[in-house]
Amino acid sequence: MTPNLNTLISLAKGAGKILRAGYSQAKDVRYKGTVDLVTQFDHQSEDYLVGEIRRQFPQDTIVTEESGLLNGNGGGRWYIDPLDGTVNFAHGVPIFAVSIAYEEAGQMKYGVIYDPLRDECFCAEAGQGATLNGEPIQVSAAPDLIHSLMVTGLPYDLLETTQNNLDNFVRFSRHCQGVRRLGAAALDLCYVACGRLDGYWEIRLSAWDIAAGSLIVREAGGVMTDTEGDPQVMKAPFSVLAANATIHPLMLELLQDKV
Repeated sequence: MTPNLNTLISLAKGAGKILRAGYSQAKDVRYKGTVDLVTQFDHQSEDYLVGEIRRQFPQDTIVTEESGLLNGNGGGRWYIDPLDGTVNFAHGVPIFAVSIAYEEAGQMKYGVIYDPLRDECFCAEAGQGATLNGEPIQVSAAPDLIHSLMVTGLPYDLLETTQNNLDNFVRFSRHCQGVRRLGAAALDLCYVACGRLDGYWEIRLSAWDIAAGSLIVREAGGVMTDTEGDPQVMKAPFSVLAANATIHPLMLELLQDKV
């Protein structure tokens, strides 16, 4: 038994219901690092998703943020972020999502990212295009950097390492219309896919951050690579560079400090 796109949509919306209910409740915040945190609703969302996948597809492997690698005995591989944007969620900032991807035979087959507060469900199936709430989406037609609105993120340990993306943030700010930081990598990718934002780059990510969004961007006509230009993004160290085909090479040049 294998899942289909509707399976992932149902799972994402089920987890989203948990997050929507928890958003207005008191949070039990625990720290995984200096600023990296987790709430009880991260765990509740993940428990729901893992439980449903194990019930329906017991042979599959699951890669998830809080529990790590849960090996199966064959079948496909799931990538789950039960709450992307936990810091936003904990502070009452309404920018967070559930991200689920399914990989079969080494190829990403389905990707779903659900924003429960806006009831926006971004979906993609390999070779079938990308949609937002059932309507087709595509990346923007931005012709150059100076007219492009970008988005990025910064690592949790930015004060403890020089690999913190701050140099790139400054560089892009000087060449683009503006740079935003939303705090939810999955939604960053979705907003590029539907043309709300023109380009996205980020370093030091994890597999569950980008698995679903990478497929959604590509199926929306975007170019998706790591920050070195390699289209194989599902490998460590995880980084992303997503945009339309015109500004992607311009962004890559800027990241390589050639501008």
